[in-house]
Amino acid sequence: MDGNKIIEINHLGKTFGKNEVLKDINFSISEGDVTCIIGASGSGKSTMLRCINLLETPTAGEILFRGEDITKTKNVAAYRAKVGMCFQSFNLFSNMTALKNCMIGPMKVLKKSREEAEKDALFFLDKVGMSPYIKAKPRQLSGGQQQRVAIARALAMHPDVLLFDEPTSALDPQMVGEVLEVMKTLAAEGLTMIIVTHEMAFARDVSNHVVYMQDGVIWEEGSPEEIFGNPSRQETRDFLARFINM
Repeated sequence: MDGNKIIEINHLGKTFGKNEVLKDINFSISEGDVTCIIGASGSGKSTMLRCINLLETPTAGEILFRGEDITKTKNVAAYRAKVGMCFQSFNLFSNMTALKNCMIGPMKVLKKSREEAEKDALFFLDKVGMSPYIKAKPRQLSGGQQQRVAIARALAMHPDVLLFDEPTSALDPQMVGEVLEVMKTLAAEGLTMIIVTHEMAFARDVSNHVVYMQDGVIWEEGSPEEIFGNPSRQETRDFLARFINM
C-alpha cells in the first residue's frame, strides 16, 4: 500500500435497535488498494460497506474521504459519484436499455451532455464486454451480463473508489467467472476497490489487503499472504479451514 489514504474509518459503530452490528471498526484504504472483506454471513461486512456508501447512517465514529468526514456531508449524491457501489442484486433500471442505464447518472449527477454521456457509456460497456447488448433491457440479459452492465454504470461515473457487495453471490456458478475477470482487469489497472466477497481464491489472488470480520468486529487484517498463508488468530484459521482445498 502506498501512503496516500483515500478512506479512513475511525471507531465506526452501527446499531439497529438493540442489535450492535458494527463495533469500533478501524481501518484505512490507500489509493490503488484492492481490499477484500471476508467473513461469515452476518459478520457485518455488508453493513460496513453500506455505511461507507451512506446507505446506512453510522451510529458512532467517522468515515473520512480524502480527510473529510462524509457522515456530515450535505451532498450525498456528489460523494456517491466519487465512491460508487455495485450490489449483488444489480439494481439496474428495468425500463432502460444497458446504454441508458449507464448514461443516466453522468447526465443527472455529473451534468454531462447526452453526447458525452453516451460516448463514456459505450466505452465502459465495451470495457466489460457488453458492447453487443447496449440496446438490451435487464430482463433480456443473464445475471452475469446484468452485473457487468452495473459495473459499467458505476465506472461511467469515474469514481475514485468502487465498492462491491457480494457481486457474484446472486449469479449461477458459470457466470461468476465472467464478472470476476472484469474485476481482475480493474484491479490490474489500479482502480481502488473494496470488495465484500465469499470468493476466497479471488480474494487471495487479486487483493493486496484482506480484512477478516466476525461478530461485527475486525478480527484480523493484513496481506493475502498473511491472512491466507499464516493467519495469527484461531478464528481466522477456523473460518478459512473450509476453503483449504480451494
